[in-house]
Amino acid sequence: MTDILEARDPELPGRLLAMERDALVPLLRSRPDADFALPTAACPGWTVRDVLAHCSAALMRVVESRFEKGVFSPESNDRDIAERAGWTNARVVDELERGMTEAGPVIARGDGRLDILALGEWVHAGDVRDVLGAPGAYAGAGLPDALTLLARVTREKGHVPLHADLDDLDEPLRFGATVPSGPPARYIGDAATLVRLYAGRPVTGAAYELAGAREGELNIFG
Repeated sequence: MTDILEARDPELPGRLLAMERDALVPLLRSRPDADFALPTAACPGWTVRDVLAHCSAALMRVVESRFEKGVFSPESNDRDIAERAGWTNARVVDELERGMTEAGPVIARGDGRLDILALGEWVHAGDVRDVLGAPGAYAGAGLPDALTLLARVTREKGHVPLHADLDDLDEPLRFGATVPSGPPARYIGDAATLVRLYAGRPVTGAAYELAGAREGELNIFG
């Protein structure tokens, strides 16, 4: 079994953001405005544009070190989206591109507490790809770094221990607490579905096996 719970790589979050930026931004710029108004299954009540506005705002808060009380709360997220209501879709994408470029070095200089934000941004990019029917949702070039970050986040949160046999990889991976109180849960399936489970995203129709834990127990954002 592969243990990817090595010491923090401060460059990893920025690398993950840059890889997703290079794939997502050109996709967004190629889509008509009508696509930005599509509802998202992963974020009920939010459109594609809302998700992108939330992502760009969160990244710019990091870039500009704006962390007032209640930041990243549902109320704060709604205010960020509302502040961008009068923007063109192109302007939202431009801000997103800037945030995905400039936030990485800021996160790298920190103590690791903001690393999970890069994972959340990568997951939201998957939300958008999923709605648009684009390939690479919750997968793509950034998947290895996303899994490494996910393993570290679940370890630090003391999450339910899990042994994952992934169809996409040759070796199983370990997630969650490193000192389990009993046998770890077991997942068999593809990596993208595992990411969906950890992010609390719909997995309707996905073929996988999960034993020793309930789906809701894996959600790290809930």
